[in-house]
Amino acid sequence: MSAVPSPAPRSGGPLGPVPGRSFGEALRAAAGTAALSPSSHNCQPWAVAVAAGPAARRAAARLLGDGGDGGDDSGNGGTGTGGEEHRYLVLALDRARQLDALPAHAAEMLVSCGLYWRLLLRALAARGWTADRVRFTGGTGNSGGPGGFGPAWPESWSAPLCVVRLRPGAPAEDPAALHATALARRTNRAPYRTGEIDPAVLEELLAPAGDATGDTAGAGVVVRHIGDARVRARFAALVARHGGRDFSHGPAWRETHSFLRRNHADARAHGDGFALDQLFGPLSRLRRLALRAALAPATMGVLCLAGYHRLLARRLAATVRAAPVLVAMGLPAGEPGPGDLVRGGARLADYWLRATEAGLALHPVSVVLQHDDPRRRVQSLLGLPGRPFLVARLGRPTTGFPPAPRRAAEAAFRTI
Repeated sequence: MSAVPSPAPRSGGPLGPVPGRSFGEALRAAAGTAALSPSSHNCQPWAVAVAAGPAARRAAARLLGDGGDGGDDSGNGGTGTGGEEHRYLVLALDRARQLDALPAHAAEMLVSCGLYWRLLLRALAARGWTADRVRFTGGTGNSGGPGGFGPAWPESWSAPLCVVRLRPGAPAEDPAALHATALARRTNRAPYRTGEIDPAVLEELLAPAGDATGDTAGAGVVVRHIGDARVRARFAALVARHGGRDFSHGPAWRETHSFLRRNHADARAHGDGFALDQLFGPLSRLRRLALRAALAPATMGVLCLAGYHRLLARRLAATVRAAPVLVAMGLPAGEPGPGDLVRGGARLADYWLRATEAGLALHPVSVVLQHDDPRRRVQSLLGLPGRPFLVARLGRPTTGFPPAPRRAAEAAFRTI
């Protein structure tokens, strides 16, 4: 991330320069870790403002209720109580990257932002920059521009979702170990091995993370493991019935298909989306060509008339039925706000990293939550309060999956 240089006059580069060498280096490294976060369709919809200029720092401080001070006007970070330098970061949704074919995608985008935000703040805390103030702002603007940041705020971004004040402190965890875990994490769609997962491991996954990053993991998120074979079979039946909607819903499938890349080189060039074997596992050349033809929106529309979407749903249901455990997460509120959904994503980030450390993989079964009628049935079946935002297979996969492509880490940032 060369856009975070050592101290120099401020310029208009994507991520900098950020005043203060130690913070710039920490942010550069932390952003590289956070860029490994999962997101719906691997669309990576997050955006982060580094509030470095005097006006931006004052706006960030006002959002936090700090009285609008934000430190001195030199742009060198300001000084808080006890002589500690503070830095401000602001989370937003990049609307140019969001999915919008279905109303439920709005919630998925905010959960994706929460996954990224949590990993970014953990990676910063691991490098000695601790969040001492955090406020979820609800994604609303005011007469002074989004969050009061005025014309410096990018037009394609939502209003601020969360603002954080960081201060120097003791490292909260090993940054190399955190990065290695984030790098090893996969959305693995392969079949999972049968057999019970150690109950002690499952119990450890349920424990909330500490609050070294400002408690962005969010209290109130309900996390449940479903090991009962009868309940899993009933959930699999719901998947068989409704899992074909992603293919048969024209706008939703066109949007999904727009993220399917021809091959790994094409995926790397885009920096987002998926190559086919990241969805289906290792493929022969002939199978890859056949899938590319079948998955094209025009072809899919015809195949769905013959029931192809139901066949795909039954195949997904079979892998769900065979999974040893399902994990479900929900929010107490029936209509959660943006801050609730960002917190939900933060909780999921901690869970997914712990699962990876334990040698487990997740495969979210999102389609049954993207439409109101199956979502209500899932909520009732699994006994979740409010709104479920995740149901996923959990287990030890039978084969590895390649990593999904990532856009440049600095692309998510702007210094204002």
